[in-house]
Amino acid sequence: MTVIVRDVRPESSEDAAAFSRVRRAALPFMLSTGPQVAFDWAHAHPDGHGRPLVAEIDGEIVGTAQVSLAYESPEPGIGDVNIYVHPGHRRRGAGALLLAAAEEHLARVGATTLYSWVLDEPEGRAFAERHGYTGSRSAHFLTLDLTTAELPPHQDPPAGVELRSAADFAADPRPLFELDARTTADEPGDVAAELDDYPHWLATTWRHPLQDHELTTVALADGRPVAFSVALTDDDGRICSGMTGTAPEFRGRGLAKLVKTATLRKARAAGRTWAVTGNDTENGPMLAINRAFGYRIAATEVRHVRRLG
Repeated sequence: MTVIVRDVRPESSEDAAAFSRVRRAALPFMLSTGPQVAFDWAHAHPDGHGRPLVAEIDGEIVGTAQVSLAYESPEPGIGDVNIYVHPGHRRRGAGALLLAAAEEHLARVGATTLYSWVLDEPEGRAFAERHGYTGSRSAHFLTLDLTTAELPPHQDPPAGVELRSAADFAADPRPLFELDARTTADEPGDVAAELDDYPHWLATTWRHPLQDHELTTVALADGRPVAFSVALTDDDGRICSGMTGTAPEFRGRGLAKLVKTATLRKARAAGRTWAVTGNDTENGPMLAINRAFGYRIAATEVRHVRRLG
């Protein structure tokens, strides 16, 4: 048995499908499809120096690595490396070989600090620590069975606020980009992000194959978007909350709960059966909202960091 690590073949639908299959097996709380993976490869920003890798055993893809620079961060030299190995093929060296190749690439393109998400379980944390990574902040994966969930009843928006879908912005999505940039700027996390490239956002976020503009709900005040709940959907009846955010000056008014309620109710009416989301463990307000909906913690990831000499 020999483990081989190689670059993905971006034009290969087989590589994309296998990459997605490993990702779903290792992390079933995240949406992933072959077409979505291929789209992400084709639209990766050149400043990210992305290099998706796979590990093969006897010609079968059993492990993947997502590798890139955090080009949206104002701090230079930040690299991201996330390793996923199929649960049925662990302890064969695939993860270690993928990590070594990823670190070599990131060091070559200027990374000095590497971040990686690791499931909060003994095997994963021990692997990270053996390779020089130290745990930092954490985040929860939460799930909700929409077939049995007791969602909050429909609420009329407060005076001066109206609810729309993202599809209503098809002619000009820029107002949603501006709201996304404002809410992303102070999202909890180790690495700050600044969204300032509207054409790239339009190509990679707005037109992403998992984006569901009809189910995404937007709250407007005086005709301007001030809160939204982004819906990502797949072919398995699942909906993922890609982002729920409120403009800083409109927080504390219940708008996040309002737009998320509307999105989940629309999702259930559209036949969606399972909802997944993720929250930083320090994001108390959003965790409280999700608990009120009935979400339950399914797993926890710990962000690990390594400084390169």
